[in-house]
Amino acid sequence: MLVFELAFKMQFFEKTAYEKSSEMIAQVIDRALCKTEKYAVFHEKQEFKFYVFDRPYQPEPDKSYLPGKLYTIRIRTVKPELAEYFLNQLPGSRTDKLHILNGEIRVVVQKMLERIYSLTPVIIRTEGEYWRWNHSVDAFERQLKENLLKKYYSLTGEKLDEDFELYQMLEFSNTKPVKVPYKGITLLGDKISLTATQDPRSQQLLYMALGTGAGERCSRGSGFMNYRYL
Repeated sequence: MLVFELAFKMQFFEKTAYEKSSEMIAQVIDRALCKTEKYAVFHEKQEFKFYVFDRPYQPEPDKSYLPGKLYTIRIRTVKPELAEYFLNQLPGSRTDKLHILNGEIRVVVQKMLERIYSLTPVIIRTEGEYWRWNHSVDAFERQLKENLLKKYYSLTGEKLDEDFELYQMLEFSNTKPVKVPYKGITLLGDKISLTATQDPRSQQLLYMALGTGAGERCSRGSGFMNYRYL
């Protein structure tokens, strides 16, 4: 398994708030996917998409993006054919809000991870609601691990012995839920940091998370994780 990272230059056509950018970028990615029948079907299926994207870098001091200015958006995936598709089809894609320009690709090297941490909010829901309302941190941790294990099995067909520590330490950097606009509603997420263990299963799942995202709604821009090597 390899994690591919694509970096694209992009422009907004109007001043855009930082927190609204993910939904806009998801729309232009959807349009690119619908350029071919194969990926239009892929887009419509209710299944793990195995890609995730960051918010554009670098926002202005007031947490906005200015029209006409160049920013960089990163998309990661563990699917080599999807990485190639994005590299070929996203440049030139646009909506009435933004325009994707040229891109380049690299492989995120798989080395021993010290930790991974979220740049966009991780969304975990228990029983269909935001976990903090009626559940403990234990429920959040259990759901987070189960989600990654399901992604790993769906991707590889290999089931892992689940009796291992996914990480040594979980830290939250937010004291209240982080709002994530989504299709006219607001989802709630969290900014987290996971200190890795040296167990090969932990390392493999956390590396995978760099390309699939952590938690839910990753193909909508949630759960994009940055990393630090040992």
